[in-house]
Amino acid sequence: MPTPDTIAAVATPPGRGGIGVVRVSGAKVEPLILALLDAVPAARHATYATFRDADGAPIDRGIALYFPAPGSYTGETVLELHAHGSPAALRRLLARCVELGARLAEPGEFTRRAYLNGKLDLAQAESVADLIDAATATAARAAARSLTGEFSAAVHAMVAALTELRMVTEASLDFPEEDLEFVLAADAVTRLAALRADLARLLARARTGVRLREGLTIVLAGAPNVGKSSLLNRLVREDAAIVSAVPGTTRDPVERPVELGGIPLTIVDTAGLRDTDDPVELIGIERTRAALARADLTLLLVDARAQGASLHPADARLLEQLPRAVPRIIVHNKSDLAGATPRIESRDAQTHAWTCALTGAGVAELEACMLAMAGIDAAGEDSFIARERHLCALREAAGHLVAAQEHLGAPVPPLELFAEELSGAQRSLSTITGEFTADDLLGVIFSRFCIGK
Repeated sequence: MPTPDTIAAVATPPGRGGIGVVRVSGAKVEPLILALLDAVPAARHATYATFRDADGAPIDRGIALYFPAPGSYTGETVLELHAHGSPAALRRLLARCVELGARLAEPGEFTRRAYLNGKLDLAQAESVADLIDAATATAARAAARSLTGEFSAAVHAMVAALTELRMVTEASLDFPEEDLEFVLAADAVTRLAALRADLARLLARARTGVRLREGLTIVLAGAPNVGKSSLLNRLVREDAAIVSAVPGTTRDPVERPVELGGIPLTIVDTAGLRDTDDPVELIGIERTRAALARADLTLLLVDARAQGASLHPADARLLEQLPRAVPRIIVHNKSDLAGATPRIESRDAQTHAWTCALTGAGVAELEACMLAMAGIDAAGEDSFIARERHLCALREAAGHLVAAQEHLGAPVPPLELFAEELSGAQRSLSTITGEFTADDLLGVIFSRFCIGK
């Protein structure tokens, strides 16, 4: 899909550096080259050149890379100018490109053109930004797998299977007297069951992919002096919070990032929850409640010495105050002083963990439990980066397949409705790779890219 105008941008981060890159893409690249360089570089070869202003004076000297259409990142003719990383020199070079007919690129416009010109599908295009923003090595590898098309290939395979089942079903509608036999002969029940199983596996991988991209917020809550700050320090492997026997030492939430199992986490230590008349401590408690509301997982710390088989009444009241929609783990800390063995246990519809934050006993088991409670068994090497919109599309497709299964299981299956649900599932999946995507959604997606990409 050719674009009439030519765009240009600095493609390297702001600031000084050894090298800076100005990228140009569009229909006017070749005339721009003739005015800017001494000669047209050989295609796809690094050429040492002088970049000149309107008077022929040198702006800088560096490497020019020329990619004739369609053999480029965007599918259009592209020129990359690798100059010295001086912000002033790069601004002059970019201004010269604009002077020669280019306009300043919008955020993500190069990648948007790559998508529109069929160089990338939408999931691959999104993974470009995800690779740039990856916070962990695991997330970077997962984004690279999405960029090479692993996620897209799984979606395309499901769309192909749906298309084949739709063909069988819709062909049978031309022969009403034989429609049911036609579909049953094609083993539609088995095919649909296999599709649902494949979709469930893909959805599970996508959930992990969203966590890899967005990370998790884990909030430590509990009464004063139960070891929240000690556990924070243990989880983040540094003395991030002050540990003191004085109640109310932590007033403001203390946040620290950490990587666990390849997942970026933000651990939040909060003020102890208790009844108090101290106005400053009350502010800290209100901030604790605000942190709990935005948590992906809550660790409610209790003193392992303070209760027997059941929670102490005060801890039980705290448990009732936690947001019900947020998963939680009840952490029985100071288990060494209670003579309890560090372990993970399910009891009374709650997950319990016995730890000693001071020595680290039971913390490794707690960390594994934290990932599992967040829906992540492990960020394995087969993970790919996904986004919330991908999860929504996969859930919509799963809903259509559930409805299709119900229609097929009816005493007299309504095959028209069965075919319509298959079509709905196919449309939902196709939004992931961009076959069916509204222009306004594209605008939102690419506006979040950095300029120059």
